[in-house]
Amino acid sequence: MSNVSEFVSAAERADPSLVGSNDKDKAEITKLVNETEGYVKDLSALNEKLTPLTYLYSNAPSSADVSLYAHLHPALITAPTTQHPQQPSLLRYFLQIQSLDAVQSAQKSLPNSFPSLDIDVSSLAVPERKAPPPKVKKEKKPAAAAQPGGVTGAVSNAVSGAVNAATSAAGAAAETAVNAATAVKDAVVGAPAQEGKKKEKKEKKEKAPKPQAVKEEPTGPLPSMIDMRVGKVLDVKRHPDADSLYVESIDVGEEEPRTVCSGLVKYMSEDQIRGATIVVICNLKPVTMRGVKSYAMLLCASSKDGKDEGGIEFVYPPEGSQPGERIYFEGEKYENAKPEAQLNPKKKVFETIQPGFTTLDTKEAAWIDPETKTVHKIRTKDGVLTTKTLIGASLS
Repeated sequence: MSNVSEFVSAAERADPSLVGSNDKDKAEITKLVNETEGYVKDLSALNEKLTPLTYLYSNAPSSADVSLYAHLHPALITAPTTQHPQQPSLLRYFLQIQSLDAVQSAQKSLPNSFPSLDIDVSSLAVPERKAPPPKVKKEKKPAAAAQPGGVTGAVSNAVSGAVNAATSAAGAAAETAVNAATAVKDAVVGAPAQEGKKKEKKEKKEKAPKPQAVKEEPTGPLPSMIDMRVGKVLDVKRHPDADSLYVESIDVGEEEPRTVCSGLVKYMSEDQIRGATIVVICNLKPVTMRGVKSYAMLLCASSKDGKDEGGIEFVYPPEGSQPGERIYFEGEKYENAKPEAQLNPKKKVFETIQPGFTTLDTKEAAWIDPETKTVHKIRTKDGVLTTKTLIGASLS
């Protein structure tokens, strides 16, 4: 496979504007090109950096974008990232750059180098937008301080002065003052004269205190929305167009087995996968991966030291479990809840729940509620799910 610099050079030949239009732009873009390799070492931080950006430099694509695309390619070609993006802004950026004419031209001139990622864009999670802080309401000035203008304002001031005079006077003087004020107002704004009628001041009714709103229980994503079942791998083979992917045929208790793509080539052999009884997440939206549609995801445990350092293992159901058996979370709130038919990618249910997935010191799989810190083991009717060796692992 051609290296990154060759790929960037091929893109620049297709679109010379990528290098910049003046000396300042060229210098800044060259600096960014040299930094892109370091960006991919922390994908979460890179996702945050890309959230407000369209391109790395200014408002047009540059060589830095092509370089970052090439450095990101090995990470984004694996199944866990593409099926369930924990970094939606990063994936959005990657797909955007790979659609550039210059990048596609470079792919044609350097066959098999950094090929395009085939994915259903409608399945991508929507980046979370933080709401702006609430505006502080300005206190209204007392009515007495207002100074209305124009004829109407003068009338209001005259009426107000007459009424005030009326309330401080007594007997007939008060009645005369009120009538005079009414006559002034009627003459200007066209109100009918009300001679001989004494205006009575209405007493303001005290407003009843508003009842306090009852706080509703949060209705955000719950782990019980996820449809997990026991699955048995009937067959496994390498993906014809992606070196890092396997394509498995898995029995999950339905009439036909499901086709699943997984990025496990680097971590497991075909013999380790074929025939294994494992855990399958069945209600994720199907995605197309390099021409093959994947209809589920295998639940795996990644070492707390990292996939490359500590490896990946399957999460296993109890011995004797059969394909299609229900897997659920312990706890009265979750045990009898029915999962969603299909998770809505925009609600990010799996992405919200997944960070709480782990393995305990007993190697048992569990979900830890981030708010209450309560531990809910993941189980079938016959027992709790486990890994073979990993403790404190992340499950995904």
